[in-house]
Amino acid sequence: MKSGDIPVLTRLSDAPQVIPAADEDIRGRKATDRSGNELGKVGDLIVDEGERKVRFLLLEHGGFLGIGEKKSYVPVDAVADVSEDAVRIDRTRDEAADAPAYDPELVDQDVFYDRLYTHYGYVPFWTAGYVAPRFPHRS
Repeated sequence: MKSGDIPVLTRLSDAPQVIPAADEDIRGRKATDRSGNELGKVGDLIVDEGERKVRFLLLEHGGFLGIGEKKSYVPVDAVADVSEDAVRIDRTRDEAADAPAYDPELVDQDVFYDRLYTHYGYVPFWTAGYVAPRFPHRS
């Protein structure tokens, strides 16, 4: 991939966009794996500013009172279901835990996103033929 192929992504909390209905905002909800095991919580949503679409969940897990907490991205393609209190990811706990870690100071974004999509087994959203998932799914 050439640098610049990936659109500008930003945290929803830092973007000018807002979610019109509070009950549709999944930030702060617990995240679970496909079997219902808790993975952590949805800390933020990563949005494509140009298309105004959510591309990733920022999953926060581990640690105590924010110390030692790990943050990782989950493509929205992996979201299987959204309920009032949880977001279910269509992966196992181990698959989510083994996802590439993200540190904006240490990682080339293009390489990171390629590795992330390879890890989860999805076609990257910036490639030809990509079809965005219907998000959020509601149970």
